[in-house]
Amino acid sequence: MLRSPFDRNVPVQLELQELLLDHVFQRLGVSSQGCVDHPIVLTEAVCNPLYSRQMMSELLFECYQVPKVSYGVDSLYSFYHNRRQNWPCSGLVISSGYQCTHILPVLESRLDAKNCKRINLGGCQAAVYLQRLLQLKYPGHFAAITLSRMEEILHEHSYVAQDYIEELQKWRCPEYYENNVHKMQLPFSNKLLGSTVASEEKQEKRQQQLRRLQELNARRREEKLQLDQERLDRLLYVQELLEDGQMDQFHKALVELNMDSAEELQSYINKLSLSVEQTKQKILQSEVNIEVDVVDSKPETPDLDPVGSEQSLEDVESINEFEPLFAEEQPEVEKPVAAVQPVFNLAEYHQLFLGTERIRAPEIVFQPSLIGEDQAGIAETMQYVLERYSKEQQAILVQNVFLTGGNTMYPGLKARIQKELLEMRPFQSSFQVSLASSPVLDAWYGARDWAVEHMAREEGWISRKDYEEKGGEYLKEHCASNVYVPIRLPKQAPRAAEAPSRASGTGNPSEQA
Repeated sequence: MLRSPFDRNVPVQLELQELLLDHVFQRLGVSSQGCVDHPIVLTEAVCNPLYSRQMMSELLFECYQVPKVSYGVDSLYSFYHNRRQNWPCSGLVISSGYQCTHILPVLESRLDAKNCKRINLGGCQAAVYLQRLLQLKYPGHFAAITLSRMEEILHEHSYVAQDYIEELQKWRCPEYYENNVHKMQLPFSNKLLGSTVASEEKQEKRQQQLRRLQELNARRREEKLQLDQERLDRLLYVQELLEDGQMDQFHKALVELNMDSAEELQSYINKLSLSVEQTKQKILQSEVNIEVDVVDSKPETPDLDPVGSEQSLEDVESINEFEPLFAEEQPEVEKPVAAVQPVFNLAEYHQLFLGTERIRAPEIVFQPSLIGEDQAGIAETMQYVLERYSKEQQAILVQNVFLTGGNTMYPGLKARIQKELLEMRPFQSSFQVSLASSPVLDAWYGARDWAVEHMAREEGWISRKDYEEKGGEYLKEHCASNVYVPIRLPKQAPRAAEAPSRASGTGNPSEQA
C-alpha cells in the first residue's frame, strides 16, 4: 500500500507531506515541537496549482509556525546556481526529472510562464519501459527484474544515441554487439537451485558412507555364502547316500528336502554350486576394488553378474534396507537424489545481457511513441517553444540552452540536444548548450545561494502577515519563482438591481400564474 505524496511533482497528500517535513526537521536537528523558528525555502512544480500552494502554506504557517516562506522552481534554482557573471541573463532551461520534463524559457532572469511546456515523461517511465523490455526478454527472471535494478541500469549502463536509427543498425553487427554489450549478474543461490558444487567435506562423508555400505554388502554375502555352503553340503551328503546304495535313508532324506527324484536333487546341487562359486568371486572382486570413485551422488553397487541376477537383486535390496540406518546417523546425506549435477553454468544463466536496451529506454523522451504516448518529444517541444518568439529572442534563448535534472545525466544527451538544435536552427546560426555541474544537487545549491543572498531582504519572502492578509495561495515573485496569478472571482450582479424585479414580482398571484 505504498503511496506517494506527489502527483507529477505536485503535493496532493497533505498528511504524508507533514510526515516528510517531520522527518526532515528531525534529521536536520531542528526541533519541531511548538514551532520551527527558521525561514523555509521550498521548491514547487512549474505553474504549481494555487490549491497545492495554499495547502503547503497552511501546513507551514499553522502547523509549524514558521516565520516566513519562499517558493521557487527547482530547475530555476539550478539555473541560478550555474549563472554567469552577466546576470540577469536569458536562456532555455530543459529540466528532466523523475516524473516529467519541462521546457522553460527565461527572459531577463524571469520565467515566461505563458510559453512553458511540459512532457509527462521522465526517469520513472524510462525505468518501467526498461523493466518491461527485460522481462519480455528474460521471462525466467521475471521476479528478479525489479524497478530499483532498472533504475541502477539506467544510471550506470544507458546512454542517449546521437542518431537512434543509425545506432540500432550498428547493434545488428555481431562484432559491435560483442564489444558493447553489458552483462549484469543477478543474485542466485546454489542451494535453492539444487546446485551440487560439493565441498571436499561432503565428498569425504559420501565416500565413508559408500565404504560402510560395501562392508555391509560383503558381510551379507559372506553370511549368504555360509548358508549356501551348508545347504550344498547337506545335498551332497544325500547324493552320497544314493551312491552308497542306502536307498531307504536316501528316500527318507528326499522327503525331508521336499524333492521327488534324484534328477531334481542333482539340479539343485548344480544351482547351489554355481551360486557359491559366483559369491566367492564377488567377494574376491569387492576386496580388490575397495576405493570408490564418487561420480554421482547416488552410490553404485558393485558389479553385478548377469548370470546370477537373482542374487544380485538381493544384494541391491540389502543395501536399500540398510540405507535408512545410515541416514539417521548422517542426515545431510539423506537426500542424495536432490543433488543433481547441473548441465549448465548457473552464474551465466542469471546474467542479463544489455544490448539495444541501453539506448531504447532513454530514447522515450525524444520519441514518446515508443511506449505508446501521444506526446511530442524534447526536440519538437523545444522547437514549438522557440517558434513562439521573434527571431531576435530566439537567438538570445539558444545562446544559453541549460540542461538540468537527474534524467539529463545520460552520456550523449548534450550531443543529442546540439544535433537537434543544429537541424532546427537557421544556417550558420550559433547556439550553446551547457549541462549543470551537478544536475541532481544544483537545485539545492541554488536555493541555498538565493537564501543566503536574500536573507535580509523582503523580496521573495512570504511572511505570516502576508499569509493572513492575502491567503495561502499568495506568492512573492523572485528570479527563481513561478509567476503569481491571483484568483479572479466572477463578478456578481449588484443586489440593488435585483430589488425592483423582486418588488415587481410580488403582485397578484393570479397574474403571476
